[in-house]
Amino acid sequence: MSLIQNIRDKYARIAVIAIALSLVGFILMDALSGRSNLFSGNETTIGEINGEEIDYLDFDKRLKAQEEQYKAQGYDMGDNRQQLVEGAWNAELMRVLLGEEYKKLGITVSDKEVNDYLFGANPPQDLRQQFTDSTGQYNAARAVQTINQMRKSGTPEQKANFDNYLAGMRNQRQFEKYTALLAHSVYVPKWFAEKQLSDASLVAKTAYVNVPYATIADSTVKVSDDEIRRYIDNHRTEFEQKEESRGISYVLFPAAPSATDSAAAQQALLQLKPAFDSAANYEEFLRTNNSTMPFYNGLLNKSAIQQPNKEAILAQPVGTTYGPYLETGQGGRNFWVMSKVLEARAIPDTVTARHILIGTSQQDPQSGQRVAIRDDSTAKRLADSVRGLLAAGQSFDSLVARFSDDPGSKQTGGKYENIAANGQMVPTFSDYIFTAGVGQVGVVKTDFGYHIIEVLSQKGASTGYKVAYFGRPIEVSAETENAAANAANQFANDSRSVESFNQNYDKNLRTKGLNKQVADNITPLSYNIPGIGVSRELVRNIFSATRGEVLQPQRITAPVEGYVVAVVTSVNKPGLMSVNAARPGVEVVLRNQKKAAQIRKNIGAISTLEAVSQKVSQPVVNADSVRFAGNNNNALGFEYKVIGAAFNPANKGKVVPEPIDGQAGVYVLRVDGISGTVTEFGNAQQYRQVLQQQARQQAQNQDPLTPLKARASIKDNRAKFY
Repeated sequence: MSLIQNIRDKYARIAVIAIALSLVGFILMDALSGRSNLFSGNETTIGEINGEEIDYLDFDKRLKAQEEQYKAQGYDMGDNRQQLVEGAWNAELMRVLLGEEYKKLGITVSDKEVNDYLFGANPPQDLRQQFTDSTGQYNAARAVQTINQMRKSGTPEQKANFDNYLAGMRNQRQFEKYTALLAHSVYVPKWFAEKQLSDASLVAKTAYVNVPYATIADSTVKVSDDEIRRYIDNHRTEFEQKEESRGISYVLFPAAPSATDSAAAQQALLQLKPAFDSAANYEEFLRTNNSTMPFYNGLLNKSAIQQPNKEAILAQPVGTTYGPYLETGQGGRNFWVMSKVLEARAIPDTVTARHILIGTSQQDPQSGQRVAIRDDSTAKRLADSVRGLLAAGQSFDSLVARFSDDPGSKQTGGKYENIAANGQMVPTFSDYIFTAGVGQVGVVKTDFGYHIIEVLSQKGASTGYKVAYFGRPIEVSAETENAAANAANQFANDSRSVESFNQNYDKNLRTKGLNKQVADNITPLSYNIPGIGVSRELVRNIFSATRGEVLQPQRITAPVEGYVVAVVTSVNKPGLMSVNAARPGVEVVLRNQKKAAQIRKNIGAISTLEAVSQKVSQPVVNADSVRFAGNNNNALGFEYKVIGAAFNPANKGKVVPEPIDGQAGVYVLRVDGISGTVTEFGNAQQYRQVLQQQARQQAQNQDPLTPLKARASIKDNRAKFY
């Protein structure tokens, strides 16, 4: 493949991957823009950011480009698609909001900066890999020549992809300048450092009596709805909901394989046992018969074999089929499996070898995909030529540097040390080095090309096994599926409200072992419901229903296969959180306040700690190393009010006259003395520099979008489309 072709493919992948990073995700805006009449005049605005409309068709094109890229790398879109939607939306937010900031601040990236970055001393990693010469140095002149040629005579697609690459690079550089500007705007005044240093040096010697809130039973303290409502009103910013949320109760009707289904799957596997026994090519047999078990066509040592019953499997004579037996895979799915030891022979524990790879294909570092680099016949002729040069006396190291296409070993002379037979190497490569003698040189073909291999050393001795596993999942039969669907439909049809939902569950389902569960704080863009898994369709149904409405059964596949019947139990509109939604958190606070009032009343007038201790039956605790700073390591933990009282000059040398309501209980405190100690930092100037550096690092690591979104006008309609 030509260098121009490599650049075209690489930059296309970079442009797509950049979207997923949410930093330069908008770089395909121009290349992928366009309109269609798909919606025939219907609303196609997926959102609006500071007055700029985000069109669904453009957004979806970019999203689909990301999906194709991830699928090509083997990712399952079922669990990841909504995360890509979120990433693409954040990219739009960054494009608009940060773009406005760049414009106001005059942050630009000049053509000279781009040129220096591409062809200077520290080029992008992908260009460095593409244009590194045989000496290991980045060849900037060749990069300039190739890119200029592509921009002059390349296809429109090549030019557009490279322009997108440059746009993404400019955006990243703008972002770096912006965050650097934020970080370097931080300033710590000298007086602040002096105060911090002084506070850090203080140590108090105290004693206290603590009456824990737990000494009063929760059941004896009631908190009313009105009290919670008043608390919410007095702390409005803490309970403000930006978007609507809903809660549900639900019952899962599993469609798990029955004993009959299991027996049918076992019988189906047994019918193929004669063919499995006599197969001539096990790799082909397992592929054509849809085995769910991976096949490593090479020798493995015993420790690398991860089957739960490997002792029984490996105890069988070579060529003898073992099973069927049950195994449980990922997600709890059960399989019937047969296995056969195809080969067992003595091998070393580890091998050190070196090789020269004459590649036919290689893995693209950006996309993870395999790309062709030369045809098979050309690679074979070149491998034979290199083998001949070795035989003629040329050094292995020099030939590795000149010819090897394996970047992982090129810098070490092609050497891989202490290789174990653990399945990490390509099977044919692994089998050669574990069965050839030390000093032997041979040519082995793999999916990557032709390897000229020399075995340098072998250590230890063990047994290597080659095992074929033929697995079939236990599928749910139509009868089992229908039974679960009918039970779910019957329950949904008999339940018309929250009350009847609960009554029918108690009457008809509880005794059958089915569980009723709840899920709260479901938002319009939720995609994963606890206990149910990924189900955007169910979320949309929840938000199209009214409170008390029972939804029709929804088919799910994870965490279990089956049907879910849900009833909408709460609808929390944007604004202040409802009493019911806030109760779990607020009730604890208000209950402890009421307990504190009771405890203070029981303590009464304070004279000495010993008198208080005797009255409330709690010990006097000495805490003589209480620090004003770093208080999580002292005896008082995170009791900030108590620690603050300990360092109040007015309390020095006496018992604090009023009880202190703390986090875990009510405290009566005596301050015996306050002293200063030597701190880690010698003077305020040094400490000031440390504080300023810490603050700058924190500013540079923080997400700049958070404050920008807080003051932006954002309309998010994604829930209507995804």
